Amino acid sequence: MNTIKNKKIAIVGGGPGGLTLARLLQMNGLNVTVYERDASRHARAQGATLDLHEESGLNALQHAGLMDAFRANYRPGADRLRVVNKNAEIVFDDHENSDRETSRPEIDRGPLQQILLDSLAPGTVIWDSHFVSLSPQDNSWKLDFKNGIFAFADIVIAADGANSKLRPYVTPLKAFYCGYTAVEGAVYHSEVASPKIHELLRGGKIFAMEDEKSLIVSSKGDGSLMFYTCGQHEESWVRDSRIDFSDKAQVRAWFQQEYADWDEVWRELFENAASSYTPRPLYCMPLDQTWEAAPNLTLLGDAAHLMPPFAGEGVNMAMLDALELSQCLLDENYPSTQSAIAAYEKQMLARSSDVAEQSLSATIAFHTPDAISFMLGVMGQSEP
Repeated sequence: MNTIKNKKIAIVGGGPGGLTLARLLQMNGLNVTVYERDASRHARAQGATLDLHEESGLNALQHAGLMDAFRANYRPGADRLRVVNKNAEIVFDDHENSDRETSRPEIDRGPLQQILLDSLAPGTVIWDSHFVSLSPQDNSWKLDFKNGIFAFADIVIAADGANSKLRPYVTPLKAFYCGYTAVEGAVYHSEVASPKIHELLRGGKIFAMEDEKSLIVSSKGDGSLMFYTCGQHEESWVRDSRIDFSDKAQVRAWFQQEYADWDEVWRELFENAASSYTPRPLYCMPLDQTWEAAPNLTLLGDAAHLMPPFAGEGVNMAMLDALELSQCLLDENYPSTQSAIAAYEKQMLARSSDVAEQSLSATIAFHTPDAISFMLGVMGQSEP
């Protein structure tokens, strides 16, 4: 800890990974500032429900002393899953197993963010800080932001997500396109707006798979739901399709054509969705990536190891990164900050490579003719 005791630490990005790291470092008396591009903590709605795993996300919360707050905000039963075919016929129903215990409890992203924000000292997060550039200043860094503000830090940690602007300062490696693109939408007040899907969902999740396509729906504690279609497309499909994803009518027309032989119940989602959709081409960092550790700069979460979402590991990997990085930085056995960062990056890159490989394999398996059989096999079930 002596190597960072009097250092100013800047974390760029106020997602779960960055905030977890800030909490863990602050608990040990370190000088930490988080720079977040959002205008405020309530600037935008947060995404879908997250399942936290015992060995990673929950482990990080345990070390951060936040398990009581988690238990007060998590959603029992939100992890229950129904696997269905394109006709909305239930192939597997986790709701029938009323006695089962879960090691992967669910919490909405918004409440998780609030728990982490509330755990930090006032003023830790500097809002409206859209990172623009980084420049060396002697043995420290100057960070410039879009609003004209700048800051100085001895150590910078990039937690700025999939499209990280800090990643190029660490490695020239770029993410590759996985061959699939998702389209994300939301329905508010789903019980009224999409009653059939709401009933099928029953407060949990739906995985619908067939025709080498998937449609995933998840409930949220505020009565809304999130949904994602995914299929194989060219990398340039979002541009080449000429679909205006802010125009509900255009996206609805695309869905009716693309999923023409799927049951009409799915149209409830697109007929009653909120204002616009978000297309998400799926990318992954190279599985064998490596780089030479810097003395005062590193990455965590999607900034370090972007991968597709089909292994359900994104937020868990980010929070585990935060835990392991904090432990390395605080470990007095490392003679320098660079050696601590190197130790963290070595284990982080090895771990994330294995998970990314699983995620890529799952992405392909979810979009094959045998997708339902694959899904049932993962859960130890056989197809009826």
